[in-house]
Amino acid sequence: MNLAELTKLLEAKVCYGEHKLDSQISFVCAGDLMSDILVFSQPHALLLTGLVNVQVIRTAEMLDIAAVVFIKGKKPTEEMLNLAKTKGIPLLTTQKTLYLSCGLLYEAGLKNVTLSTGKAEIR
Repeated sequence: MNLAELTKLLEAKVCYGEHKLDSQISFVCAGDLMSDILVFSQPHALLLTGLVNVQVIRTAEMLDIAAVVFIKGKKPTEEMLNLAKTKGIPLLTTQKTLYLSCGLLYEAGLKNVTLSTGKAEIR
């Protein structure tokens, strides 16, 4: 699934990154604890979070995250937008909850990463 399809599925708005909507997304990680994201994410994943601070962008950069989606209508700050632009990380926002967003993405066939194998798997 590409980022444009994902945007439609989540009824998301693009805050930054319209030029990267053709990027392919194969799996998803979700959470508000960036320490957890650091443990179980992989490069080119989509990150869903309700956390809105610059550490989200820093974590996404470290992990080579493909894009970040903020849930429940949360919007990135100007500082976050500027950093995301510098690092080339698309930022989106959706009104949907984390639970519903993950469910929709799971139904669409996107995979998660399991801690036991460190590989993308449908679970």
